[in-house]
Parts: sequence; C-alpha cells; structure tokens
Amino acid sequence: MPSLPHGGVLVNRMVPPEAAAEEQRRAASLPALPTDRDTLWDAEKIAIGAFSPLTGFMTFEQLKSVVDDLRLPSGEVWSMPILCPVPDEFVDKVQAAKEVALTDQRGQPVAVVQVHDVFRPDKRWLVKEVFGTDDEKHPGVARVLGEPDWYLGGEVALLQPPENPYRQWEMTPSQTRAYFERMGWQTVVGFQTRNAPHRAHEYLQRCALEFCDGLLIQPIMGTKKGDDFPTEAIMAAYEVLVRQFYPADRVLLSGITTWMRYGGPREAVFHALFRKNYGCTHFIVGRDHAGVGNYYDPYAAQRIFDELPDLGITILKVTAAFYCERCGCLATEKTCGHPKERRNISMTALRTMLRNGEMPPPELIRPEIAETLRRFVAH
Repeated sequence: MPSLPHGGVLVNRMVPPEAAAEEQRRAASLPALPTDRDTLWDAEKIAIGAFSPLTGFMTFEQLKSVVDDLRLPSGEVWSMPILCPVPDEFVDKVQAAKEVALTDQRGQPVAVVQVHDVFRPDKRWLVKEVFGTDDEKHPGVARVLGEPDWYLGGEVALLQPPENPYRQWEMTPSQTRAYFERMGWQTVVGFQTRNAPHRAHEYLQRCALEFCDGLLIQPIMGTKKGDDFPTEAIMAAYEVLVRQFYPADRVLLSGITTWMRYGGPREAVFHALFRKNYGCTHFIVGRDHAGVGNYYDPYAAQRIFDELPDLGITILKVTAAFYCERCGCLATEKTCGHPKERRNISMTALRTMLRNGEMPPPELIRPEIAETLRRFVAH
C-alpha cells in the first residue's frame, strides 16, 4: 500500500486470542471503571490502530501538547483529544491503581488501561482551544463540559470488542488496507460524512472517483446531534447509493464507531489522519467540514492544512455543490456562472420535508434514497 499509517506503524493493542482467557480472568481482579459506549469504542479505535500513533488515552502532557501545538510530544501532528473520563466517585480508586479494567454496561471488562496519569484539566481552556468557543449550545462543548472533570491517561489493551450494533458495517484499518490491496487500488479517496447522501455529496464523490482508483465512504456511527439521522438510516441510504448507482469494484462503504465532535478545523485534521490509517491516500475536505451552526468560517477547515507539514495524505479541497436551474445540473461556484439560480442542498431542509410527508425534488436527492430515509422519519 502506498499510504503509510500515521507515525509509520499501524498500532495493535489487541490482546492475542491465545492470551484472551487469562487476561479476562486477570482483568476481573482489577479495579473496575464503568465506561460509556463512545469511550469504549474509542478504546477499540486505539487498539486496532485507527488512531495510530496513539497507544492509549491521552495523559495531561499529551493533551496539553495537542491542544497548544497540534502535535503529540513525540512530534506527530494530532489535533483532537482522545480522553477517558473518570467519575468523581472512582478517582481515588483509579489513582491508587496501576491498572484498571474498563467495563461496559453489563459490568464486563472490555479493556485494561495502564494508569500513567489521572488529571483534572481546566475545562474552559480545553473547550475554547479545541472548539474555538465555550458556548454550551455547541454540541462538542456541551459534551465535554458535561463529562466528569477527571480523566485517565495510559496505554490500552483491548480484551474483547465492545458491544456494537453497527458491527456489520465496520471494518478495521487492517481489513480496509487488505481490501484496497486485493482490489488493486493504488489511490484511495476517503469521504467523511455524518449524514445520509444527497446529490451534492454524490457529485463530490463522483468527481473524486475520476482521478482515484477507489472511494472509501466512511460515515461516523458514534453519537451525533439529536436531529441528525440515526446511523441505521444513514447506512441504509448509502447501501442503496453504492449498490444501485456506483461501480461495485470502485467503492467501499465502511463506517467508524467514534463520536462526532463538531470540531471544525481541528476535527477535519483528525478525520484526515485516521483515514490515512485506514489506507486512504486522499481525503475530501468540503465547505464547513465538521462544522455546526455558525461557529466556524466555512473554509477554515481547509486553511488549517496550509499551516501544517505534509501529513502523508493529499487533501482535496472542494467547494459546496448545488443544483443550478439554468445549468440544469449539479455544479459549484467554480463551474457555474448563475448565482441567482442556484438551489443549495440542505439535509436539514430535506429531513423536514420527509417528516412532513413530502417527497423532495429528485434533483436534490435520489428518490430511492428519499424513500429509504422516509421509513426512518415516518414517526
């Protein structure tokens, strides 16, 4: 594969199958830290190498380096905190331990974390630097401020995959890389989405496929805003698009279970880096990538890459696509000269139409996809 993992090596922190039973027994004797679903999924992403070069949840030293300098202490570019919250009632127990077991909602150990650091950062500093705001209406800010104040930093060993209702749609970085190699793809473009596909998304994907061998469509399948489509709807809609309208040998649909941060420019870098780990050589960054509301300049997520060294993945900076009544097709401001005849495509507006029982115009979203989505908003 032409694309090396970030840091040069695909991290593997999974306990080997032959040692799993013994490690499970040992984990049962360790102090237990009840852990939410998204944190367990991030532990898995660390263990399978999706977040290479991270080998564990961040210590305060790593967090401060990432927040202040967009780099890990070891020098690699990294932009988003990957943290393990510790509720107040568990802080003393975790501080006194050398290792803790992260447990799921059934109390089963999923991972073991070496206790390198237990720390309490200034949350206002954290959210202002990462999200550019401390406004609690921002979903990422609200989540971080609503978490426990303490965090655990240390290396992760994954005992077993956490419970995942979306497992059928998810491949590991090793699996996607093997797939790309098997298909003979030398260049692979990654497409980030938290939403179902409309015509503008499809336009950008098709443009990218004109000069890359393959396309990885990788929707975020962790927690999103309440008004976003549910993961099942997004994946069902993309299955229709990929199966019915794209060449079978050039597109792979495989999601990732991590939570949507809505972190604008910093999250765009994060998205690019972990797509590099999955084997992508190119990555699409569009207008207001990973944005929400009016918190970010529409093209700040593209400009941030100009301030960084070569990341080992080519960033494709694209403008927003729309339907032009005069042109009679999808276009962008680079290809259309009719500013007064453009119809912007908004998934928020399309969701509203579907909830109201209306069928959106086919030039904005394919009828087959709209019909699929309507099943999920009927009630």
